[in-house]
Amino acid sequence: MIRTGDSIPAVKITALTAGEQKTLPASELFAGKKVVLFAVPGAFTPTCSNTHLPGYVVKADEFRARGVDMVACLSVNDSFVMRAWGQSQNAEALTLLADGGGALTQALGLGADTADFGGLRSRRYAMIIEDGVVRALNVEEPKKFEVSDADTLLALL
Repeated sequence: MIRTGDSIPAVKITALTAGEQKTLPASELFAGKKVVLFAVPGAFTPTCSNTHLPGYVVKADEFRARGVDMVACLSVNDSFVMRAWGQSQNAEALTLLADGGGALTQALGLGADTADFGGLRSRRYAMIIEDGVVRALNVEEPKKFEVSDADTLLALL
């Protein structure tokens, strides 16, 4: 599993921002930026849609005020699902990362096999990345939501 002090791998990811979609290496996407990245097991799932993503949507301006260049949400979903989820959640201020095949999730060592429930998914986590290097990492225990929320990450900045 990736750790504090490690660099983000150069695995391709699809980034969706307001009106734009591009596929590029994650290492390039995060280079030269201070980023808060949080990951969810799946778009449109209960905790992800009711609590996790909304917390970051509401606090996006507070993150920017503390010097964060990008607040990004990653899920092992395709870009069409991520776009629809972002629109349904009014997440225009965030960058949504579609890790459709789970390549970045696996490279980070943060995948979870949910078998018939959905196959490969991401574990729930949040990290602070500075110029492509992990400075803080909070990984949730399975079926928990205690250390990857927006308020916890704000307290780390």
